[in-house]
Amino acid sequence: MKKLLEISLGIVTSVGGFLEVGSMATAAQAGALFGFKLIWSVVLGTICIIFLVEMAGRFAAVSHHTITDGIRERFGFNAFLWPLIALLLVNLMVLAAEIGGVAVAAELATGLSFRWWALPVAFVAWLLLWKGTFGLIEKGVSLLGLITLCFVVAAVMAKPEWKQVAVGAVPSLPHHDAANYWFMAVSILGASISPYLFMFYSSGAIEDQWDRNHLGANRLIAGLGMSFGGTIAICVLVVAALVLGAHGVNQVDDYNQLPLMLIQIFGLWGFVLFVASLGIACFGAVLEVALQQAYLLAQGFGWTWGENLRPRDDPGFSLVYTLTLIFAAIPIALGIDPLRLTIFSMALTAASLPLTVVPFLFLLNDERYVGHHRNGFISNAAVIFVIALGFVLAAVTIPLQIFGGT
Repeated sequence: MKKLLEISLGIVTSVGGFLEVGSMATAAQAGALFGFKLIWSVVLGTICIIFLVEMAGRFAAVSHHTITDGIRERFGFNAFLWPLIALLLVNLMVLAAEIGGVAVAAELATGLSFRWWALPVAFVAWLLLWKGTFGLIEKGVSLLGLITLCFVVAAVMAKPEWKQVAVGAVPSLPHHDAANYWFMAVSILGASISPYLFMFYSSGAIEDQWDRNHLGANRLIAGLGMSFGGTIAICVLVVAALVLGAHGVNQVDDYNQLPLMLIQIFGLWGFVLFVASLGIACFGAVLEVALQQAYLLAQGFGWTWGENLRPRDDPGFSLVYTLTLIFAAIPIALGIDPLRLTIFSMALTAASLPLTVVPFLFLLNDERYVGHHRNGFISNAAVIFVIALGFVLAAVTIPLQIFGGT
């Protein structure tokens, strides 16, 4: 019973961690612009992240190393430095976008401009990290993210042609605006295959003291948790296609347009549900990304780390998430458009994939770390596919941002 409860909590918190401002914004834009045609990119991204999360958890449970630890130890600090720098910069941009999402939710709820909410959001997040435990962050806050299931209910109530939805799961060429179509596909993949997600997952496995007895639970959490998260993202896209498209909103360039998705279906409560979904999902991601920045630097430099430790026992770790939250809040406080920042940061996340995924191929086949739990043929094929996909995305991101970015 205890193991079943642990698995259940892991699955629902994975849902909360998967769906955040990147997934919501990119899916909503894709639905409004191209109907159901980009569902395939959500499906592809979900399959990829299932494999990567499972491998990250398996690596941590068997080797008692995080992915960051493994990369630094296996390849040396000099080789680790470049992906470290890239990840820190990309994660900082993602964190700013997540703070922007919470701030926009606060603006929708109060009418006070989002820029005035950036620093208070960062302060509340810092206070929770400073005073809280990993269990509070992982389960307490993430569980609240289940409110995003309202998009699943909305998708069913909107009564789409499910055959057309299924057709959208098959990759197809665009009939118009090809550059924007592929840019949105790249952004969705970046939102789905986010490096901070699977690297945070490996750190969480160490925080929770996983061992080989957790391998079965890890497979279930990775498979079901990421699948549920991907399903919610698809439902956001479906609702956006049906509601925003029907109202002539073919270009989503402002978060204020997005509540219409749920208002059309739930009435006034739709506005409340959207604001709550955006605010809670993004705030959970703020906590996770800020923690991941601290994990990256602390594990990279061999500092003492752990959210369950008191700040005075891991001062470097605590200082990193403190400064990270401050720096990430500044662009939003200065008025940077959160939606544009979100879409662009998701595209750059996709471009950074090779730096973090290539080491998986070595770490998960190194018997010194994982013994006989190393990757099989299917897992290796999945990693090679994600690596190839990552290099393609890295090559096309900048041109697509120039010609297709919104």
